[in-house]
Amino acid sequence: MAMQSTDESLLRSLERGGLIDITTTGRRTGEPRRLEIAFHNIAGRLYISGIPSRTRRSWLANLEAEPRLTLHLKRGVKADLPARARIVDDIDERRTILTEVARNWRRADVETMVRYSPLIEVTLDRPLLSRSA
Repeated sequence: MAMQSTDESLLRSLERGGLIDITTTGRRTGEPRRLEIAFHNIAGRLYISGIPSRTRRSWLANLEAEPRLTLHLKRGVKADLPARARIVDDIDERRTILTEVARNWRRADVETMVRYSPLIEVTLDRPLLSRSA
């Protein structure tokens, strides 16, 4: 019962989106790299993006080399959640997701975001249970 209660708290925390930390593995050093970043819950799926830039982010390059990461929830519920990243590079999928991200951030430059924003989908290693499960 405690696991289900914990899972429900985690689900509520992940429903909102917001700021988290992630830890990736440095592609050259193999050392853990932690940074604060925004995540989004879009239709029940977790995504991480960033503002448009022509410069490739090191965290994205790290995930390309090693897709395992840890999500660190730190506001409200505190938890470290092992996960996998999938880099979203299909243009149509990017446009669909980034349209929602742009709406969340009140941005009007969706096409610029589609071209230059990093975007990953995050899948937790352990699915969370809900009360209805």
